[in-house]
Amino acid sequence: MDDDHPTASWDAMPGGSAFYRKLSVYQMQWPIRDLSDYIVAGARYGGPLALMRDPTKMVAMTRMGSSSNAKQPIQIFSSSGDLISTVSWDQGRIIRIGWTLDERLVALNEEGIYRLYDLQGDYVQHSLGPEAGETGVIDARIYENGLVAMTGLYGLLEVKGWAGGKSSSLASTGLTEPPHSWSIIAPDVLISRHVEVLLATEATIIAVDALEAADQHLARGPFSHVAPSPNGKRLALLTAANVLWVVSADFQNSLVEFDVDAATAHSGAVVRYVQWCGDDAVFLGLDGMTLLVGPGPSLQYFYASPTFAVSEIDGIRVFSADTCDFIQKVPNRALDIFLPGSTEPSAILYDAWAHFTQRSPRADEAVRHIRPDLASAVDACIEVAGWEWGVKTQRALLNAAKYGRAFLDSYNPTDFVLMGQTLKVLNAVRYYEIGIPITYAQYLHTSPSHLLVRLTARSQHLLALRIASYLSMKPDAVLKHWASAKIARAKKADGSAEDDATICRTIVEKFEQLGGGEVSYADIARRAWEVGRLALAIQLLEHEPRPADQVPLLLEMKDDRRALIKAVDSGDTDLVYTVLLALRPRLQLGDFFRLVEEGGPRLAPAASLLQVYARQQDREMLRDFYYADDRRVASAVLALEEASGIEDPVAKMASIKAAQKFFSEDKDRAFEAKMMDENIKLMAFQLDLEKEVEHKVKFVGLSVSETIKTCLVNGLSKKADKVKKDWVVPDKRFWHIKLQALTQIGDFDALEAFAKSKKSPIGYEPFVHHLAENGHLAQAAIYVPRCDASKRVDLYVACRDWQAAGKECIAQKDKAALENVVRICTDSLARRELEQMLRTLGG
Repeated sequence: MDDDHPTASWDAMPGGSAFYRKLSVYQMQWPIRDLSDYIVAGARYGGPLALMRDPTKMVAMTRMGSSSNAKQPIQIFSSSGDLISTVSWDQGRIIRIGWTLDERLVALNEEGIYRLYDLQGDYVQHSLGPEAGETGVIDARIYENGLVAMTGLYGLLEVKGWAGGKSSSLASTGLTEPPHSWSIIAPDVLISRHVEVLLATEATIIAVDALEAADQHLARGPFSHVAPSPNGKRLALLTAANVLWVVSADFQNSLVEFDVDAATAHSGAVVRYVQWCGDDAVFLGLDGMTLLVGPGPSLQYFYASPTFAVSEIDGIRVFSADTCDFIQKVPNRALDIFLPGSTEPSAILYDAWAHFTQRSPRADEAVRHIRPDLASAVDACIEVAGWEWGVKTQRALLNAAKYGRAFLDSYNPTDFVLMGQTLKVLNAVRYYEIGIPITYAQYLHTSPSHLLVRLTARSQHLLALRIASYLSMKPDAVLKHWASAKIARAKKADGSAEDDATICRTIVEKFEQLGGGEVSYADIARRAWEVGRLALAIQLLEHEPRPADQVPLLLEMKDDRRALIKAVDSGDTDLVYTVLLALRPRLQLGDFFRLVEEGGPRLAPAASLLQVYARQQDREMLRDFYYADDRRVASAVLALEEASGIEDPVAKMASIKAAQKFFSEDKDRAFEAKMMDENIKLMAFQLDLEKEVEHKVKFVGLSVSETIKTCLVNGLSKKADKVKKDWVVPDKRFWHIKLQALTQIGDFDALEAFAKSKKSPIGYEPFVHHLAENGHLAQAAIYVPRCDASKRVDLYVACRDWQAAGKECIAQKDKAALENVVRICTDSLARRELEQMLRTLGG
């Protein structure tokens, strides 16, 4: 291919309206001799093919190798015909196979069971649900991000994504018999982002989505083939009269009508499939030939055996038993460069480079001739280099661009450099042993990271790592896949499994060497655990630097102690709580507490956090934790905290009694135990008091002093005396309490009688101050004479008895004190009297 001129593979549409090229990409390596014997599904973007025997075809026993009733495998081949893997199927008759965007094979059976196989043959299985199981599945359409299945009652079920989510029903189709043909427009090309199903029924098409089924009111049906273009804007419909009708997706504009019988000179030619070649032309597969139908006439391509085609965004891949071809429209910039006689600047620049290699002076003249358009010519050469497949032509175009760039004063070389890198990558993956014939347009559409995923899925780890390094991309995904594959298939030369330490060391060395120590080990450890290598999983997790990735997997592995230790060592409170809350419902309560407590000082933070959580959210668990850990004092304090929030006296007493019991079990807490006992007795006495007063007065919850005061205020003086006696209240405190109580109820006669009952242990100054502070000045003054003489003047002043204060000063012959009384007196009449006393004392 490199030795031929690029135009050697070009074919012009009759009339020269456009050019298409057919590249022979691969000579197929497989043993397949007739594709019509198989049901084939091809993945886009140069992806693999899946083949399974068509059960409706007669196959000779010698070719089958087994009876016709035997279950046939699904073989997966690369685009070059290299066998990648063989998938065994044991779940009933397969209805449809197809491919996801990440190149997993989807196989759906008639009972609504579907599996997703990776390229190594491992799978996950899901179901469409009970409706599909009851009515059966008669057909399906699989696209890259989901599928639509038709049930036995002609209903439509949609699966969005491949996570195994529940299928949803689309609008009722109203069908009573199968459609003549049907297809879907994928959500990613529709403004609504919802799948649309096109059903060919009778003479029309019904468009069905999640909300409605809309009849398009056509009259040209029935249509044996319905094929949407890759961008979803056009439809190719094949009528019963073998006329290809291309129409806009809204059926408003008729674009092309093409008579297949007339073009093939054969009436009733059987069209096996209808596909799109990019968005510009329709590709028809017939027996022995294919037709490429554009806006004008058509091109014919002949094959010696039946073909299968995979529509791409920029062309179409055509497979026969012998070859893999790629057909696409020639872009205008390639026409500008390569068409004979072209005078475009890019063609002149390309020729200039050829002259330069031959040391011809015409090279400089040519460049000077196109100097005003030189930048655009350089851009064109770079762009067309990406379109070309021949390495020689690619190099010539890039050299021409580099040559032209040298004549420009300023030119950004980024596009040139990126194109050179990209072509090296594309040429590497197009190599027949890799077998991914991806184009530059497809590469840009899917991204380099997607290409790395596809290579790792094929176990092409070395190439993927080299590409990642070359493109300065992180190799994490490749290394993870390589490590997972190594764990799953690690064997010694003698067939026995490699030991865990060796595998771990190999993975760690490779990660540190190529991943810079930034690759997470958690996913690899999970894979080791899933394949039953628990010890290896634990060893790998020891190298994981992020506890947030370590701990969840350790919990899944039920390595509870290690998970808790890692969480505590991380210092992340939330992570510790995550472990505790995960373990609490899973373990017996005793085992849970034992795990936390037996960790010693290392797990002390976990014990503390558990207490904080339990105190706020689960006090019953905190009580059990204290009990299990024999924390008597902490249990007693907890009981008292609970008692403080209890309103019911009986329940409150029960909590206090529990606290008393816990305190009594600790020999160093005898005092606290006695206090709890006294508190219980007091509450019992208070309950009796409340009954006695018919619950008109609240006693429960009051202190001893408050209880005495409340008794005195409510005329229960004997009860007050009993409290004093039973709880050994000191005389001084009792006198203070009784003074306050009698003052509060205004029983000054009882107060005076009380004061005279015996010598006051608190003296009489408290009487004066308390009465004066509460506004009972006259009553307060009564008790002043009983106080020490040295304090009487100040006490009379406190009672606002100015005359008595003056007289006391005269009696004590204290002129200074009298002068002070005169100064602070606020009563003018009393002040005059005091001044007269002062003069008398002064005389």
